[in-house]
Amino acid sequence: MIELLSRIFIKDRDKVNDPAVRRAYGTLCSVYGIFLNVLLFAGKYFAGVLSGSVAIVADAFNNLSDAGSSIISLLGFAIAGKKPDLDHPFGHGRAEYLAGLLLSALIVVMGVELGKSSFEKIIHPEPVEAGLLPALILVASIAVKFYMSRYNKAVGRKISSPSMEATATDSLSDSIATTVVLLSMGVSYFFHVNVDGWAGLLVAAFIIFAGYNAMRDTLSPLLGKAPDPELVREIEETALAHPEIVGIHDLIIHDYGPGRGFVSLHAEVNGKGEIFQLHDAVDQAEREIREKFGILATIHMDPIDCDNEQLNELRQAVAEKLTEIDPRIKIHDFRMVPGPTHTNLIFDALVPAELKLGDRALEEQIAALVHSTWKKYYAVVDIDRSYV
Repeated sequence: MIELLSRIFIKDRDKVNDPAVRRAYGTLCSVYGIFLNVLLFAGKYFAGVLSGSVAIVADAFNNLSDAGSSIISLLGFAIAGKKPDLDHPFGHGRAEYLAGLLLSALIVVMGVELGKSSFEKIIHPEPVEAGLLPALILVASIAVKFYMSRYNKAVGRKISSPSMEATATDSLSDSIATTVVLLSMGVSYFFHVNVDGWAGLLVAAFIIFAGYNAMRDTLSPLLGKAPDPELVREIEETALAHPEIVGIHDLIIHDYGPGRGFVSLHAEVNGKGEIFQLHDAVDQAEREIREKFGILATIHMDPIDCDNEQLNELRQAVAEKLTEIDPRIKIHDFRMVPGPTHTNLIFDALVPAELKLGDRALEEQIAALVHSTWKKYYAVVDIDRSYV
């Protein structure tokens, strides 16, 4: 159904990097979710009243809260779609993460409240009337919620929306929770054992766990999580596809919300090359990254001496030597400054973030290793930590 609706209501629906298209998908899924959740609330509430089951009534109000969550998601997409302004020059894309975080918090609160009412039912149990109509309503609800989980997950991945993926997680947990309620009705009907309160408690646990996972996933980009290694690799390959760019380093990706990414990197070029040709190659790389990944790129040119055979051989020898400290260490911005008594080798060392040695201790260890290997060379090192 979502596929059909997107064909009808979303223009250029395959251009998922376009903020307007992302907003249209978010609006469509949110409105559709509100409609389905209101229907589920009405059906489950009727089934809960008919059977006298606190677990079904609680599950019904959980669906009503899901409708409210869809409204929050709708507002999040609307705010995230606003253009940059003087107060927010990088746009409002993180509003979508905040919407996802709020949705997750509401899921947890609903789970806690459901847990409280279920615990009261365990202490003071009331009879549950299991019937065919309430059972059929629950079966239909399980199917609808599973369907909602599938389409929210698919669209969320398509447009890289954490709030929609949080909604998908919530829908799946609702489907599992309703299955538990249905099973409790079966136990009551066939074995005459009232496990309604215990079923409600189990449902609450499912909801709280789902809310916690969704909260963790939406909070992570707000705190500045590491970029996807595959994205980093593809950006590097795109830049290095230009023969004028012989190496890259200091690649940083900033996330200001889905569809609002920025990347900066240093591109090493032949210092003796024709400056306009080099600048044109860098401009082309920036455009390709923007068009391919929907990320605004800023590339700084680093001229290096590609024709100095002695320098290149020494750089390779130093790079190989540093693998004795850690095989993942790489070097860049390598240059040589000769003097009357000794020669300084000045370079940056890119080291893994998890390397336990502090920067100062690492600089001293690298300098000692270089000087013990080549007596006339002294290393002047800057440490860069790699988080990708």
